[in-house]
Amino acid sequence: MIPISAVSIGTDEEQLVLQVLRSGRLAQGPVVERLEQEFRVWSGTHHVVAVTNGTVALVAALEALRLPAGSEVVTSPFTFVATLNAILEAGLVARFGDIDPRDFTLTAESVDAVAGGRTSAILPVHLYGHPADMSRLEPLARTRGWAIVEDAAQAHGARVADRPVGSSGVGCFSLYATKNLAAGEGGLISTDDLDLADRLRLLRNQGMRARYRYELAGHNYRMTELQAAVVLPQLARLEAATKRRAENARRLTEGLSGIPGVELPTVAPGRTHVWHQYTIRITSESGRSRGEVAEFLTRSGVGHGVYYPRPVYDYPCYREHPRVVIGDHPAAERASREVLSIPVHPLLSDADLDAVVRAVRGAFDAG
Repeated sequence: MIPISAVSIGTDEEQLVLQVLRSGRLAQGPVVERLEQEFRVWSGTHHVVAVTNGTVALVAALEALRLPAGSEVVTSPFTFVATLNAILEAGLVARFGDIDPRDFTLTAESVDAVAGGRTSAILPVHLYGHPADMSRLEPLARTRGWAIVEDAAQAHGARVADRPVGSSGVGCFSLYATKNLAAGEGGLISTDDLDLADRLRLLRNQGMRARYRYELAGHNYRMTELQAAVVLPQLARLEAATKRRAENARRLTEGLSGIPGVELPTVAPGRTHVWHQYTIRITSESGRSRGEVAEFLTRSGVGHGVYYPRPVYDYPCYREHPRVVIGDHPAAERASREVLSIPVHPLLSDADLDAVVRAVRGAFDAG
């Protein structure tokens, strides 16, 4: 089976993990600090704070911003549930815009349409590695006085014009096992605000400035040295891996063009895609259901995934939640019925890519 994602752990990671184990220091320490310092280049910000995971990054960012309790955060309805859970965990109200059907990201027009007097922040999601249109979202937020938290969990190194994602407000990155940078678990928060970075460091460490010197009510959001040791050497390979992802995406687009009713992913002008996923849309004009295509790919030995089968609010636990405000989101609802992701990761061989193309085309050629 050609997997939908794959992670390469090399000797550099092994050696650094072994070095940490032999040091006897497993809790947050100098390796975490090195990761923070080196990731600043990728975030384009002055400060990076490492935390336990990507969801915690979102929660901590929202809490550190000191948004009014019960105020509203406008976000994408087409995202992983962590985005919504973080808003709720921070004691805020989730309201949704809608997505651009071409790139699956939150649009400024939809945010403007649903935001109101209780809005305190926007939380765009850079989905599948494609950045949201921060060139329009950021000016809108600045004009209205809203904070910006970027869910960049899938978008390490993606850019809008010459600016990396995570540099328009507070950026939140995931280091989950399948991400473009993978530590198993882990998260990174980026910001240019010195005071905000200071609060984040206090929050992750039980509110302590120094041992038993408490300055605020905090949490244990600390990253371990082992997590940092797994991901730190990958930073040196991230540029090459991203280029390989882009080349794989180009090959897939070249091989899959022209299938009736199948929409291939595109890259918006002025934005850089890092291809965490290669996601096609299977429309009704294709003559095949998504389930039929997925079954054919499975029989052909090609992994795949549906990210995401429903808008994030479309579950009883959220539809009935008093702090989840649901409106009309037709683009997100249609996308959830049509999307299917296929392998694009940098460990694919040329033969793998050919097999993926043959399998996808075969799903529509089959009688």
